[in-house]
Amino acid sequence: MNWKRPLALSLAALTLGGALTACGTPTASTPEETSAPAAEVQALAATSQALTAPKYVFLFIGDGMSYPQIQSTSDYLGALADEDYWQAQPSLDDNGGAVLDGPEYLNFMNFEGVGSAVTYDSNSFAPDSASTATSLSTGHKTYSGSINVDETGTVEYETISEKLHSQKGYSIGVITSVNLNHATPAAFYAHQASRNDYYDIGLELVDSGFEYFAGGGLLDPDGAEGDQENLYDLAEQAGYNVVTTQAEAEKVTAGPVVIIDEHLADSDAMAYELDRTDDMWALSDYVAKGIEVLSQDEDGFFMMCEGGKIDWACHANDAASTIHDTQALADAVQVAIDFAAEHPEETLILVTGDHETGGLTIGFAGTDYDTYLDLLANQKISFAKYDSDYVAKYKENKTSFEDVLVDIEALFGLKTEGEEGDKLVLTDYELEQLRAAYEKSINGTATSQYEQEEYVLYGTYEPLSVTITHIINNKSGISFTSYSHTGLPVAVLAHGLNAEVFSGYYDNTQVYYKLADMLGVQ
Repeated sequence: MNWKRPLALSLAALTLGGALTACGTPTASTPEETSAPAAEVQALAATSQALTAPKYVFLFIGDGMSYPQIQSTSDYLGALADEDYWQAQPSLDDNGGAVLDGPEYLNFMNFEGVGSAVTYDSNSFAPDSASTATSLSTGHKTYSGSINVDETGTVEYETISEKLHSQKGYSIGVITSVNLNHATPAAFYAHQASRNDYYDIGLELVDSGFEYFAGGGLLDPDGAEGDQENLYDLAEQAGYNVVTTQAEAEKVTAGPVVIIDEHLADSDAMAYELDRTDDMWALSDYVAKGIEVLSQDEDGFFMMCEGGKIDWACHANDAASTIHDTQALADAVQVAIDFAAEHPEETLILVTGDHETGGLTIGFAGTDYDTYLDLLANQKISFAKYDSDYVAKYKENKTSFEDVLVDIEALFGLKTEGEEGDKLVLTDYELEQLRAAYEKSINGTATSQYEQEEYVLYGTYEPLSVTITHIINNKSGISFTSYSHTGLPVAVLAHGLNAEVFSGYYDNTQVYYKLADMLGVQ
């Protein structure tokens, strides 16, 4: 098994904008409730009845990933490639400037099925992961914060994975870069009125009987008060092999198994891809191991893999970490693409998001129309690791601002001096932003008399860290409008058997119905 797979890219000139051109799919949350003409619903049913059911289904969910996250990653890679090209053989336009060759397309941007899904839930146009994952897994809308239950919290919805497991005998895999009982993975096996009931969600994981779980550690494994029977012990009692080291994971050949990443980082999740070293498993490794475990079942399998830290990075407005974790998801998708090449008539791969996070934009007022995305390559560490490994020590030692600037240059490339034209040199305005954030983080000095202004500046994050990422984001031509979720639609990209079914512009609940119809579950 490769420790760190190279990013799989396709240079095909397919644009995601094609998702907006093919419409006509019902958009209501269920066929019974749809406002579309009855004939349209019947046409969908007739089409689905003629489809061959895929034996192997992969559903990749980039948490917080919409078009901006995909495109910024593609553009970043294109900028790096252009930079390498210009250094070796400059190409000039009519005005003497370098010619931009464009983005490098991620593998899933070349999929033949291209759709868009609307993400609103029962109480918000800017929904959360619990409700949107519920829509994807059950075809129902619910309140933000609820997992696979109705708005009253009393009616449970059976998930696509549960139906495939019980009705069709498929083996089921659930993989995530965050906690296994976090909202998105939980939406494929749990039913809770509150996504924060981590222990109860964990109990449902144990009771699910699914064959493969892998990723970050369980939250509240001993209960919220630490006084309940340990979830890992309960999993072992239920017949699961609980694995916590890579050496053990390498030896796994069959389920049921729960694999917890050996190198847990912030909040017991996997490390950000930007912080991952070559000796640490990537998301792609867990997909490869999942295929090894699940493909032993002759009935087929369904695998959900979440790139959960795309969302976390966007919440913190860390563009570099966002891009690297989106790359990590593409690497994981490549494992499925390689598998599909061996089973072309039996495999369906879907890549989508649950919602957009951060209001990410390519373009910033301070750079006008210009972008310098290659500047993000100077960031060597995620905001979270900088907080834990550096800011915590600054606070303890009352490190001087001048010494902090030395670390900022080494880790983010931002500097106080440089050659003329060096875009990483801090302006006086940016330096004062950093100094104010340093005083807020280290000494607790208020930046403004207005709480609202401080929230706009820092959100709920470490002022120094988020100010650093804001500055390097903006210098590169990237900006965020929020520390929360937004209401943008998400891409639905499909490859393999029945991929064309997912083209169009529709409600996110239709992802479930399209799958359920072709797979023949009730």
